[in-house]
Amino acid sequence: MKSVRLTALSLVLLPLLLTACSQPSAPADAPSTPAAGATPTFAVDPSWPRELPNNWILGAITGVFVDAQDHVWVTHLPEVLTPEETSAVQEPPIGTCCAPAPMVIEFNPQGEVVQAWGDWQDAPRWPRNPHGIFVDHNNFVWIGSYQHHRVMKFTRDGTLVLTIGEYDKTAGSNDETLLGGPAGIYVEPTTNEVFIADGYRNRRVTVHDGETGKYLRHWGAYGEPPVDDYDFGDRDPDGPPARAFQTVHGLAGSHDGLIYVADRRGNRIQVFKQDGSFVEERIIAPRTLSSGSAFVIAFSPDEAQEWLYLADGTNHKVWVLKREGLEVVGEFGRGGRQVGQFLRPHGMSVDSQGAIYVGEASTGRRIQKFTRQ
Repeated sequence: MKSVRLTALSLVLLPLLLTACSQPSAPADAPSTPAAGATPTFAVDPSWPRELPNNWILGAITGVFVDAQDHVWVTHLPEVLTPEETSAVQEPPIGTCCAPAPMVIEFNPQGEVVQAWGDWQDAPRWPRNPHGIFVDHNNFVWIGSYQHHRVMKFTRDGTLVLTIGEYDKTAGSNDETLLGGPAGIYVEPTTNEVFIADGYRNRRVTVHDGETGKYLRHWGAYGEPPVDDYDFGDRDPDGPPARAFQTVHGLAGSHDGLIYVADRRGNRIQVFKQDGSFVEERIIAPRTLSSGSAFVIAFSPDEAQEWLYLADGTNHKVWVLKREGLEVVGEFGRGGRQVGQFLRPHGMSVDSQGAIYVGEASTGRRIQKFTRQ
């Protein structure tokens, strides 16, 4: 047997080599931490959500919100489902699947259904044609009803607490009692004020007391009084922006006290102080026609909310903006029915880990999760 001679250098290096080899290596699939300041990128999680129970199927998704527990709340329109899609509940049944899911569904972070409630055929009790959903700091669930002009406040289990507006009644953008097509909701935790994107019929943001529903104030584009009869027909996309909102579709409140409003057919985001004072705006894809480019706004979950995300249901994508200055820096998604693609992204929210949940209101009729890379 040959003898092994260790040099002085070997005696020094050998313990270091043995120590290095004994350290566990990071698993190949360990999540990476995004670099500070790097533009967010996202990848679809095809495993989320899990299969719905009870042969349920979703109609057009009109609202998505992630609450403080990272539970994902969804509203949808069962009434748009066809007899072929709901064959099991036809009279007589024409097939074995499926049945419309209740209008409001709560998922846990794993994508499993926690609870569901709401009968779309019982309009006085429930928000028929639900549009927009928000779970506030007191765990109340707020839901708009864009065709029937109400915002309704529920407990988590679906007990009605308060209604703002009246069923099928509207009176224009300067009325202090009735709503006109409410589409999005935000509740400010420091004041318990409810901000409503009152924009399918009216052209304004309106603010109410979250406890009583009492009207407090409202404003239109640029913080000016709203105008219902503004003529948008001849507007030049290369000219100055319209002085009135076109479709006030979504809104969100930031940690630093600003209200971000998505004017859908106006192809823009406008930013306000909570008293309605105008701060700034950003035009997004100005030549977008039809339903426009600015559907729903959500923020990244960091304290500074560095990034703003804008769902665009006409161009079928999500825009990524720097919140400071509203510069467009990225996008993800495109039109299509494959995993990771969109057909009319319409509801959107972000969880505490930065994942984005997007619901589709066209024939895709699904919600997808995108994790930040």
